[in-house]
Amino acid sequence: MSVPDISVPHASAAARAGLQQRIRDRLHLATLRRRPATPWNRLVLAFALIGPGLLVMLGDNDAGGVLTYAQTGAAYGLGLFLPLMLVLGFVAYVVQEMTIRLGAVTRRGHAELIWKRYGPFWGIFSLVDLVLANVLTLVTEFLGIRIGGEAFGIPYGLSVPLTLGFVVMTLVFLRYWAWERIALFIAALNLVFVPLVLMAHPHWDAVARAFTGSGWMLPGGVLSATFLILLSANIGTSIAPWQLFFQQSCVVDKGLLPKDIPASRRDLMLGVGGMVLVAIAVIVLGAVALSGLPDAKNLTTEAVLSALQQRVGETAMKLFALGLIEAGLIATIVITASTGWAIGEALDLPRSLNASPGQAWRFYAPAVMGTVVAAGVVLFPNLPIGFLNLSVQVIATVFMPAAMLFLLMLLNDRELMGEHANGPVRNALSVAIMIALIACNVLYGLVTVFPHIFGGNP
Repeated sequence: MSVPDISVPHASAAARAGLQQRIRDRLHLATLRRRPATPWNRLVLAFALIGPGLLVMLGDNDAGGVLTYAQTGAAYGLGLFLPLMLVLGFVAYVVQEMTIRLGAVTRRGHAELIWKRYGPFWGIFSLVDLVLANVLTLVTEFLGIRIGGEAFGIPYGLSVPLTLGFVVMTLVFLRYWAWERIALFIAALNLVFVPLVLMAHPHWDAVARAFTGSGWMLPGGVLSATFLILLSANIGTSIAPWQLFFQQSCVVDKGLLPKDIPASRRDLMLGVGGMVLVAIAVIVLGAVALSGLPDAKNLTTEAVLSALQQRVGETAMKLFALGLIEAGLIATIVITASTGWAIGEALDLPRSLNASPGQAWRFYAPAVMGTVVAAGVVLFPNLPIGFLNLSVQVIATVFMPAAMLFLLMLLNDRELMGEHANGPVRNALSVAIMIALIACNVLYGLVTVFPHIFGGNP
């Protein structure tokens, strides 16, 4: 089937090229839909539609998130953080589902809608928050890759530049479909942590009891600084501002339409399931293999790998290191793309992975520059890895209420969303999530300034 000629007044060559490729993708999906409804054809269509939801949620299980889960298990064992991950999975679905509808209905990215709907001031505010958080998060991803590579004898002077080169090459020189398929393959390797927890031989009856509230351990008091920083970090590694920008832009660049919303919800549910499964696996692993280590909330990745080697074995340590590399790599791929999309949308630049680098270099350049800066920071020795990792996750929690407020306002704009606008139930859930995030931030701030205000230990 031929692609119609596109003649858009004042459109750049990059914009026309991206639109042509998007039309090709839509024609491909239309062809798949017209095929007989056999199980194989349904599977092929389903596979063609997946992508944004899986990538955003498995990319969320990044190197920093994996370390946070391990620190949580080491500090609190088989306790309340296990059922909490189910709650956070539900929260992530509620939040990210809104970006699916927003992207499919408006066919505009998150940064573009904020900029055009609420003006340059709030557009700049949201963009600065996003880029700052993205660069800081990328530092933790490269740290995970650096340390994971060293476990295999690869010096970080080699592993970090190689990763940087791979991420830049896939972003700049692959078109959307190829970029998405490669990213999905890497994301699937996130499940490496599931067999790893089996090697630790946990007591599964104790794991089951954790989901009933039995054996919850809260040393230092429920509202201690340790508890609140790990709570904030776990929230920050489950929902973060970059995820809103990434998934909505991904939906737009993939060319999904309102009729694709049900399939995109299934894609997101699959991603949430993978995120929760990996998070629970790593928390259980931390509880079994890392308990008793001093200063659990500030554990470094090196300490985690060393403890795994001593308590579970060399193979487990290498598997965890491989998982760190994968987690850092997939997160770097998707976060780098989110930076490029957001800046391109805000500055009204050509902003599609279907555009060639020669046509859309201004779209690719900021994303590449931010990733280069993060990689460069990691090449410095003696970085405070444990503290830096938790700080980045907490920053995501602090920035999230403002990001959600913009999302909620856009979803309630009936002129923009029509029948796909939020209803009362979705609004109530969203407001409850925002209030919980703000309460968590306030409590953490109070305990940080006044360590004994609630009677807990700092």
